Amino acid sequence: MHDSTRIRLIEPTDAALIAAHRMRDIEAFRPWEPAQPADFFTPEGQAERIERLLAGYQAGVVWPGVVLADDQVIGQVTVGGILPQPHLRRGSVGYWITSGAQNQGHARRAVGLVLRVMADELGLHRAEASTSLENLPSQRVLRRNAFSPYGVAHSSIFLDGRWRDGLLWERILGD
Repeated sequence: MHDSTRIRLIEPTDAALIAAHRMRDIEAFRPWEPAQPADFFTPEGQAERIERLLAGYQAGVVWPGVVLADDQVIGQVTVGGILPQPHLRRGSVGYWITSGAQNQGHARRAVGLVLRVMADELGLHRAEASTSLENLPSQRVLRRNAFSPYGVAHSSIFLDGRWRDGLLWERILGD
């Protein structure tokens, strides 16, 4: 475990570093993430994306965070699809860690930290996530944060040139 792992809300000034990480890791992430337009990998594209994420944060539908190790941005952790209504109160967790900082416990710690944000700051009751069936490292991160798989979404995401099944995960917060 890395005690130096922290999370904070994303900032416009994070755009260049995120773009550099994403450009460097294009091949590493290809099996796990949908294809992105070329401008996604530029500082300008990331600046626009961050602006949209922060607008979503202001609207209460997303909590966009960055993952830090020794005060350096090494990835992102985001709660999307937030449904704050009293009878729903849930959000979906997504995350990535740049390849040079993987396998050091940062993703596990970042997900644990964002679960606290979901419960304490956002007042959510349920955390959800999804992984491709093949993404065993991400599944380990979720299991180590007390998520349980609850179903398969068949042919639900287009990754690396074909439709893939997704494994659906859940955790009731406060448990």
